[in-house]
Amino acid sequence: MLLRRKFLQQSLLGSLGVLIGKEQLRANPVGGKMGKASGPVVISTWAPNAKANAAAWEVLAAKGRALDALEKGIHVTEADPSDQSVGYGGLPDRDGKVTVDSCVMDEFGNCGAVMCLEHILHPVSVARLVMEKTPHVQLVGEGALKFALEQGFSKTNLLTPEAEKAWRNWLKTSKYDPMITVEHLEERNKKNKKKPGQQHDHDTIGMLALDSNGNLSGACSTSGMAFKMNGRVGDSPIIGAGLFVDNEVGAATATGVGEEIVRICGSHTIVEMMRVGHSPEEACKKAVERIVKRNGLQKAKEIQAGFIAINKQGEVGAYSLIDGFNYAVHTESGPYTKNAKFLI
Repeated sequence: MLLRRKFLQQSLLGSLGVLIGKEQLRANPVGGKMGKASGPVVISTWAPNAKANAAAWEVLAAKGRALDALEKGIHVTEADPSDQSVGYGGLPDRDGKVTVDSCVMDEFGNCGAVMCLEHILHPVSVARLVMEKTPHVQLVGEGALKFALEQGFSKTNLLTPEAEKAWRNWLKTSKYDPMITVEHLEERNKKNKKKPGQQHDHDTIGMLALDSNGNLSGACSTSGMAFKMNGRVGDSPIIGAGLFVDNEVGAATATGVGEEIVRICGSHTIVEMMRVGHSPEEACKKAVERIVKRNGLQKAKEIQAGFIAINKQGEVGAYSLIDGFNYAVHTESGPYTKNAKFLI
């Protein structure tokens, strides 16, 4: 009888061990060891945003929260008049209005976004307040502006003389081309052989961070496609498209032609690919392949989309549709920039 009871106890413990092992696999699907993730790490779209990473790193190095680091980092790009795709200095829509979009997502799955917001220098901070102080996820246009002003933000003229000049030159032909990003990238690639750092060498800042507590957050900010239709919104402020964070798995963010990224729910797709075992780079490539599959190879050559991702272990990766996309990373070993692999 004692032997039978001992056998049953051992069998039960063995069964529990199998169940616990399975639950551990579900909780840690990216293949790393259980326990505290390595870090901190911050990664952002486009090499020029290394300066934004440096600001974010100050918070991470002081063992601060990932979301606080991202907000501080993105402020740098939003306030930079030389960046004509984000915030102050951003190229306007076809009506000459600079409208900005932004979103944030934290380690708890909370998120907030603003779209078609005018006159506000730091939309990323407004997006965070939407998350923290309202029952909503998204505020748009006049409603977003009213909320920002109620929260103490001041109106700022985001249209710089340089951006206005570019808009007036565009008015001479008024040719609306939603793929203008690709033309700018091609121009940059040609000119960079002799003179790096051309005017239109990047768009959108998407930033992801893993802090010293092993928590992930993400944020995006953009002034959108140059000379877009008034009211147009791309992927950047859309949770699941331009940004997605799952603190058990990883995070991803995007840049490029937002319409194509929205159509495949790009950032969410990447996180789900990491969930089933793909590395950040492999997961980004899978999302790019979906864009090609949907559009066909010839049409895809006229589109740019780039993705960056980070997993719970602090591993980072990126992939783009065509050549010309790069990204910036800052870790305990220091900062670096890298050209992403591309599909076609």
